[in-house]
Amino acid sequence: MLAILGWIVFGFVVGLLARAAVPGRQSMGLIKTTLLGVAGAFVGGFLGSLIHGEIALRATESWIGSFIGAVVVLLVAMKTGRVRA
Repeated sequence: MLAILGWIVFGFVVGLLARAAVPGRQSMGLIKTTLLGVAGAFVGGFLGSLIHGEIALRATESWIGSFIGAVVVLLVAMKTGRVRA
């Protein structure tokens, strides 16, 4: 249960950071922002494993990879019209 709460908090923080980094106004609520961060963590982990050949275990790499993944997910969502800019 505590691990799930950790993912939720982590996803929310990463989602907020990604939304702050991408220019424009994104009309997303609390839940979509959290889901953005969680999806970004998965995408960032996947991209990191493609580049390094292994999963990043250090905290800094996890945060950076999650942030980059969340930005990618947000840009794709904005491009496809899922999020209004």
